[in-house]
Amino acid sequence: MTDGLFKGRAAVVTGGARGIGLACAARIAAGGGRVALWDRDLARAQQSAKELGDAIAVEVDVTSEESINNALAVTERELASPDILVASAGITGPNTTVIQYPVDAWRQVIDINLTGVFLCNRALASGMAQRGWGRIVNIASVAGKEGNPNASAYSASKAGVIGLTKSLGKELATSGVLVNCVAPAVVKTELFSQMTEQHIQYMLSKIPMNRFGEVGEVAEMVAWLASPLCTFATGATFDLSGGRATY
Repeated sequence: MTDGLFKGRAAVVTGGARGIGLACAARIAAGGGRVALWDRDLARAQQSAKELGDAIAVEVDVTSEESINNALAVTERELASPDILVASAGITGPNTTVIQYPVDAWRQVIDINLTGVFLCNRALASGMAQRGWGRIVNIASVAGKEGNPNASAYSASKAGVIGLTKSLGKELATSGVLVNCVAPAVVKTELFSQMTEQHIQYMLSKIPMNRFGEVGEVAEMVAWLASPLCTFATGATFDLSGGRATY
């Protein structure tokens, strides 16, 4: 789809080398935007950027403020100052009970899924506010609203993303920068390799439409939230759950 929706806009997509991040990046690029794929897997990001066309790949560790600042400097030098941030980088962590959850694994999930989103939002929001226009879309999860058993760190991290989004959206409400998040039910991506089959089937059983989401469906919702068409929504959570979400 080439609709010119993002013509003249530059976007940063974290976790942009694959999965939901790549689908969002492709949608923005198809709409005429220029995209920086921020990912810790530089080789994969370079391959994806080549396929997208007007895109660059930037190696980044979203848990490191220094790495993010360096990535932003590279993006501004090689692409442009970003108008859009899609914060998609994340991991699932192990599937086990709270009682048995390894502390190191808990910290890793929180560091990547929540602190990483905070650091990227923090780094890019200031410039957007100074320029008077910006769109930040954080990828949360229905797990952050309902809590999935045997996925406490993931659920807690995504609940944190929802809270962060609401706070930042209110803080920037009069700045021209809108901040929202999307809360999908399970979407079939490479992250499935990090989950047990039992957990995957549990999540599928909770979806009334009886299917997994598609990355393209997430990308279309993200595209609207990241575009000039979105003008009066901020600090909000948009469900994409096949009927699972109840509030």
